[in-house]
Amino acid sequence: MKNTLILLICSLFLFNCSNRYVFGTKCTSPDKLTGAYEKSFIWSVNRTMSDESFGKRISRENCPKLTKKS
Repeated sequence: MKNTLILLICSLFLFNCSNRYVFGTKCTSPDKLTGAYEKSFIWSVNRTMSDESFGKRISRENCPKLTKKS
């Protein structure tokens, strides 16, 4: 019962932090020096950010393509 209550309270805090969520595997642009990038399935986005602006910074096309090892 305690675990359920804690989970419910935590989810309320998370849902109030942002106004919308974007689902699907998306990545940030890789860093030019190190090649580091961020990849996630759930992105929390503020409503003041437009879809166009979000799409330029974070998109599926930014995810590096993995090559198969033989």
